[in-house]
Amino acid sequence: MKWIKKLYDWMLSWGDSRWGALALFCFAFAESSFFPIPPDVLLIALCLGAVARSFRFAAICTLGSIAGAMVGYSIGYFAWQSAAGEYTALAHFFFNHVFSVEAFEKVGSLYDQYNFWIVFTAGFTPLPYKIFTISGGLFHINFVMFLVASIISRGLRFFLIAGLIWKFGAPIKGFIDKYFNLLAIAFTVLLIGSFLLVGYLL
Repeated sequence: MKWIKKLYDWMLSWGDSRWGALALFCFAFAESSFFPIPPDVLLIALCLGAVARSFRFAAICTLGSIAGAMVGYSIGYFAWQSAAGEYTALAHFFFNHVFSVEAFEKVGSLYDQYNFWIVFTAGFTPLPYKIFTISGGLFHINFVMFLVASIISRGLRFFLIAGLIWKFGAPIKGFIDKYFNLLAIAFTVLLIGSFLLVGYLL
């Protein structure tokens, strides 16, 4: 996947640009609906280059991601199916270039059971968030719930990365690259499990 590596390097190059913060917002925005590489890549580079502004970069990344999530939801809600219930040309473009029909429809079935938690999990872990923003609109899940889950999960993810770099500096980069996704999954499992346990006990 040479084109992914080139895209990754190009994205990372914005870390040395005076337009880095704007690029971060744009990448976070795009990743919520179609861009393949998470904005964490540029967020880490910017935080390492200006540790004192780490939380500012996390806020920019969160705002861009939430704005993109709302666009993704709108795509699913308004532009994914025709009046006859058939997938539009836009939907087929996504199926051919961004994610599969099978993955998309599987996500739709999860909303019936998990609602808030499936959006939260997608926003915080390495799951492809864009599938969930678009399918959330298509399946008409509650928009306020979708927005709250997105703000909490995306904010936690980006501010956690920024906080680690602010606290530990450059040495933490290798740890984030190697273990962050695993820790994010473990945290989400524990969080959801604790709420299920409380619900069971009550």
